[in-house]
Amino acid sequence: MSKKLIMLSVAVLFGVQAGLAMAANPDTGPGCGLGKLAWADYAHQKNIAPQVMMATTNGTFGSGTFGISSGTSGCTNDGKVMAEHKTTVFAQLNFENLSQEMAQGQGEHLASLATLMGVPAEQQTAFFAMTQERYTSLVKTGEASPVAMVKAINDAIASHPVLAQVSTR
Repeated sequence: MSKKLIMLSVAVLFGVQAGLAMAANPDTGPGCGLGKLAWADYAHQKNIAPQVMMATTNGTFGSGTFGISSGTSGCTNDGKVMAEHKTTVFAQLNFENLSQEMAQGQGEHLASLATLMGVPAEQQTAFFAMTQERYTSLVKTGEASPVAMVKAINDAIASHPVLAQVSTR
């Protein structure tokens, strides 16, 4: 009986901890760890269910702590976003501006995105033209998400005659 009570207390503690973490910053959810990786493709990251699943997975396996201390699972121990995630984080923070600038084929946010993706300054004009030309497929209206947009841009770069030579990050 006491083991069940202890297990229930631990489960409630994890649930309360996850709830407090989400209340403090509902936009980001658990920042890294196995939970974040396992639920990263969920369409509605800001909803309660995926955030609870991320926090529960991290809490159950201790992967957040392990990831932070080892620099794995999307975590770093220096507070910096890992290089391969910079583009996605930037796109998440600037999604509306990027969408508008891609439709226009120019802009500060779009230039910053190109730089983060490793597009050299001399090829950014081609990048701007490509994002404008393929705007509809890159930013799917109604289904748009920053993660999907970055993936679509990377795919478009890979098939572009000039930009395919660019090493994306």
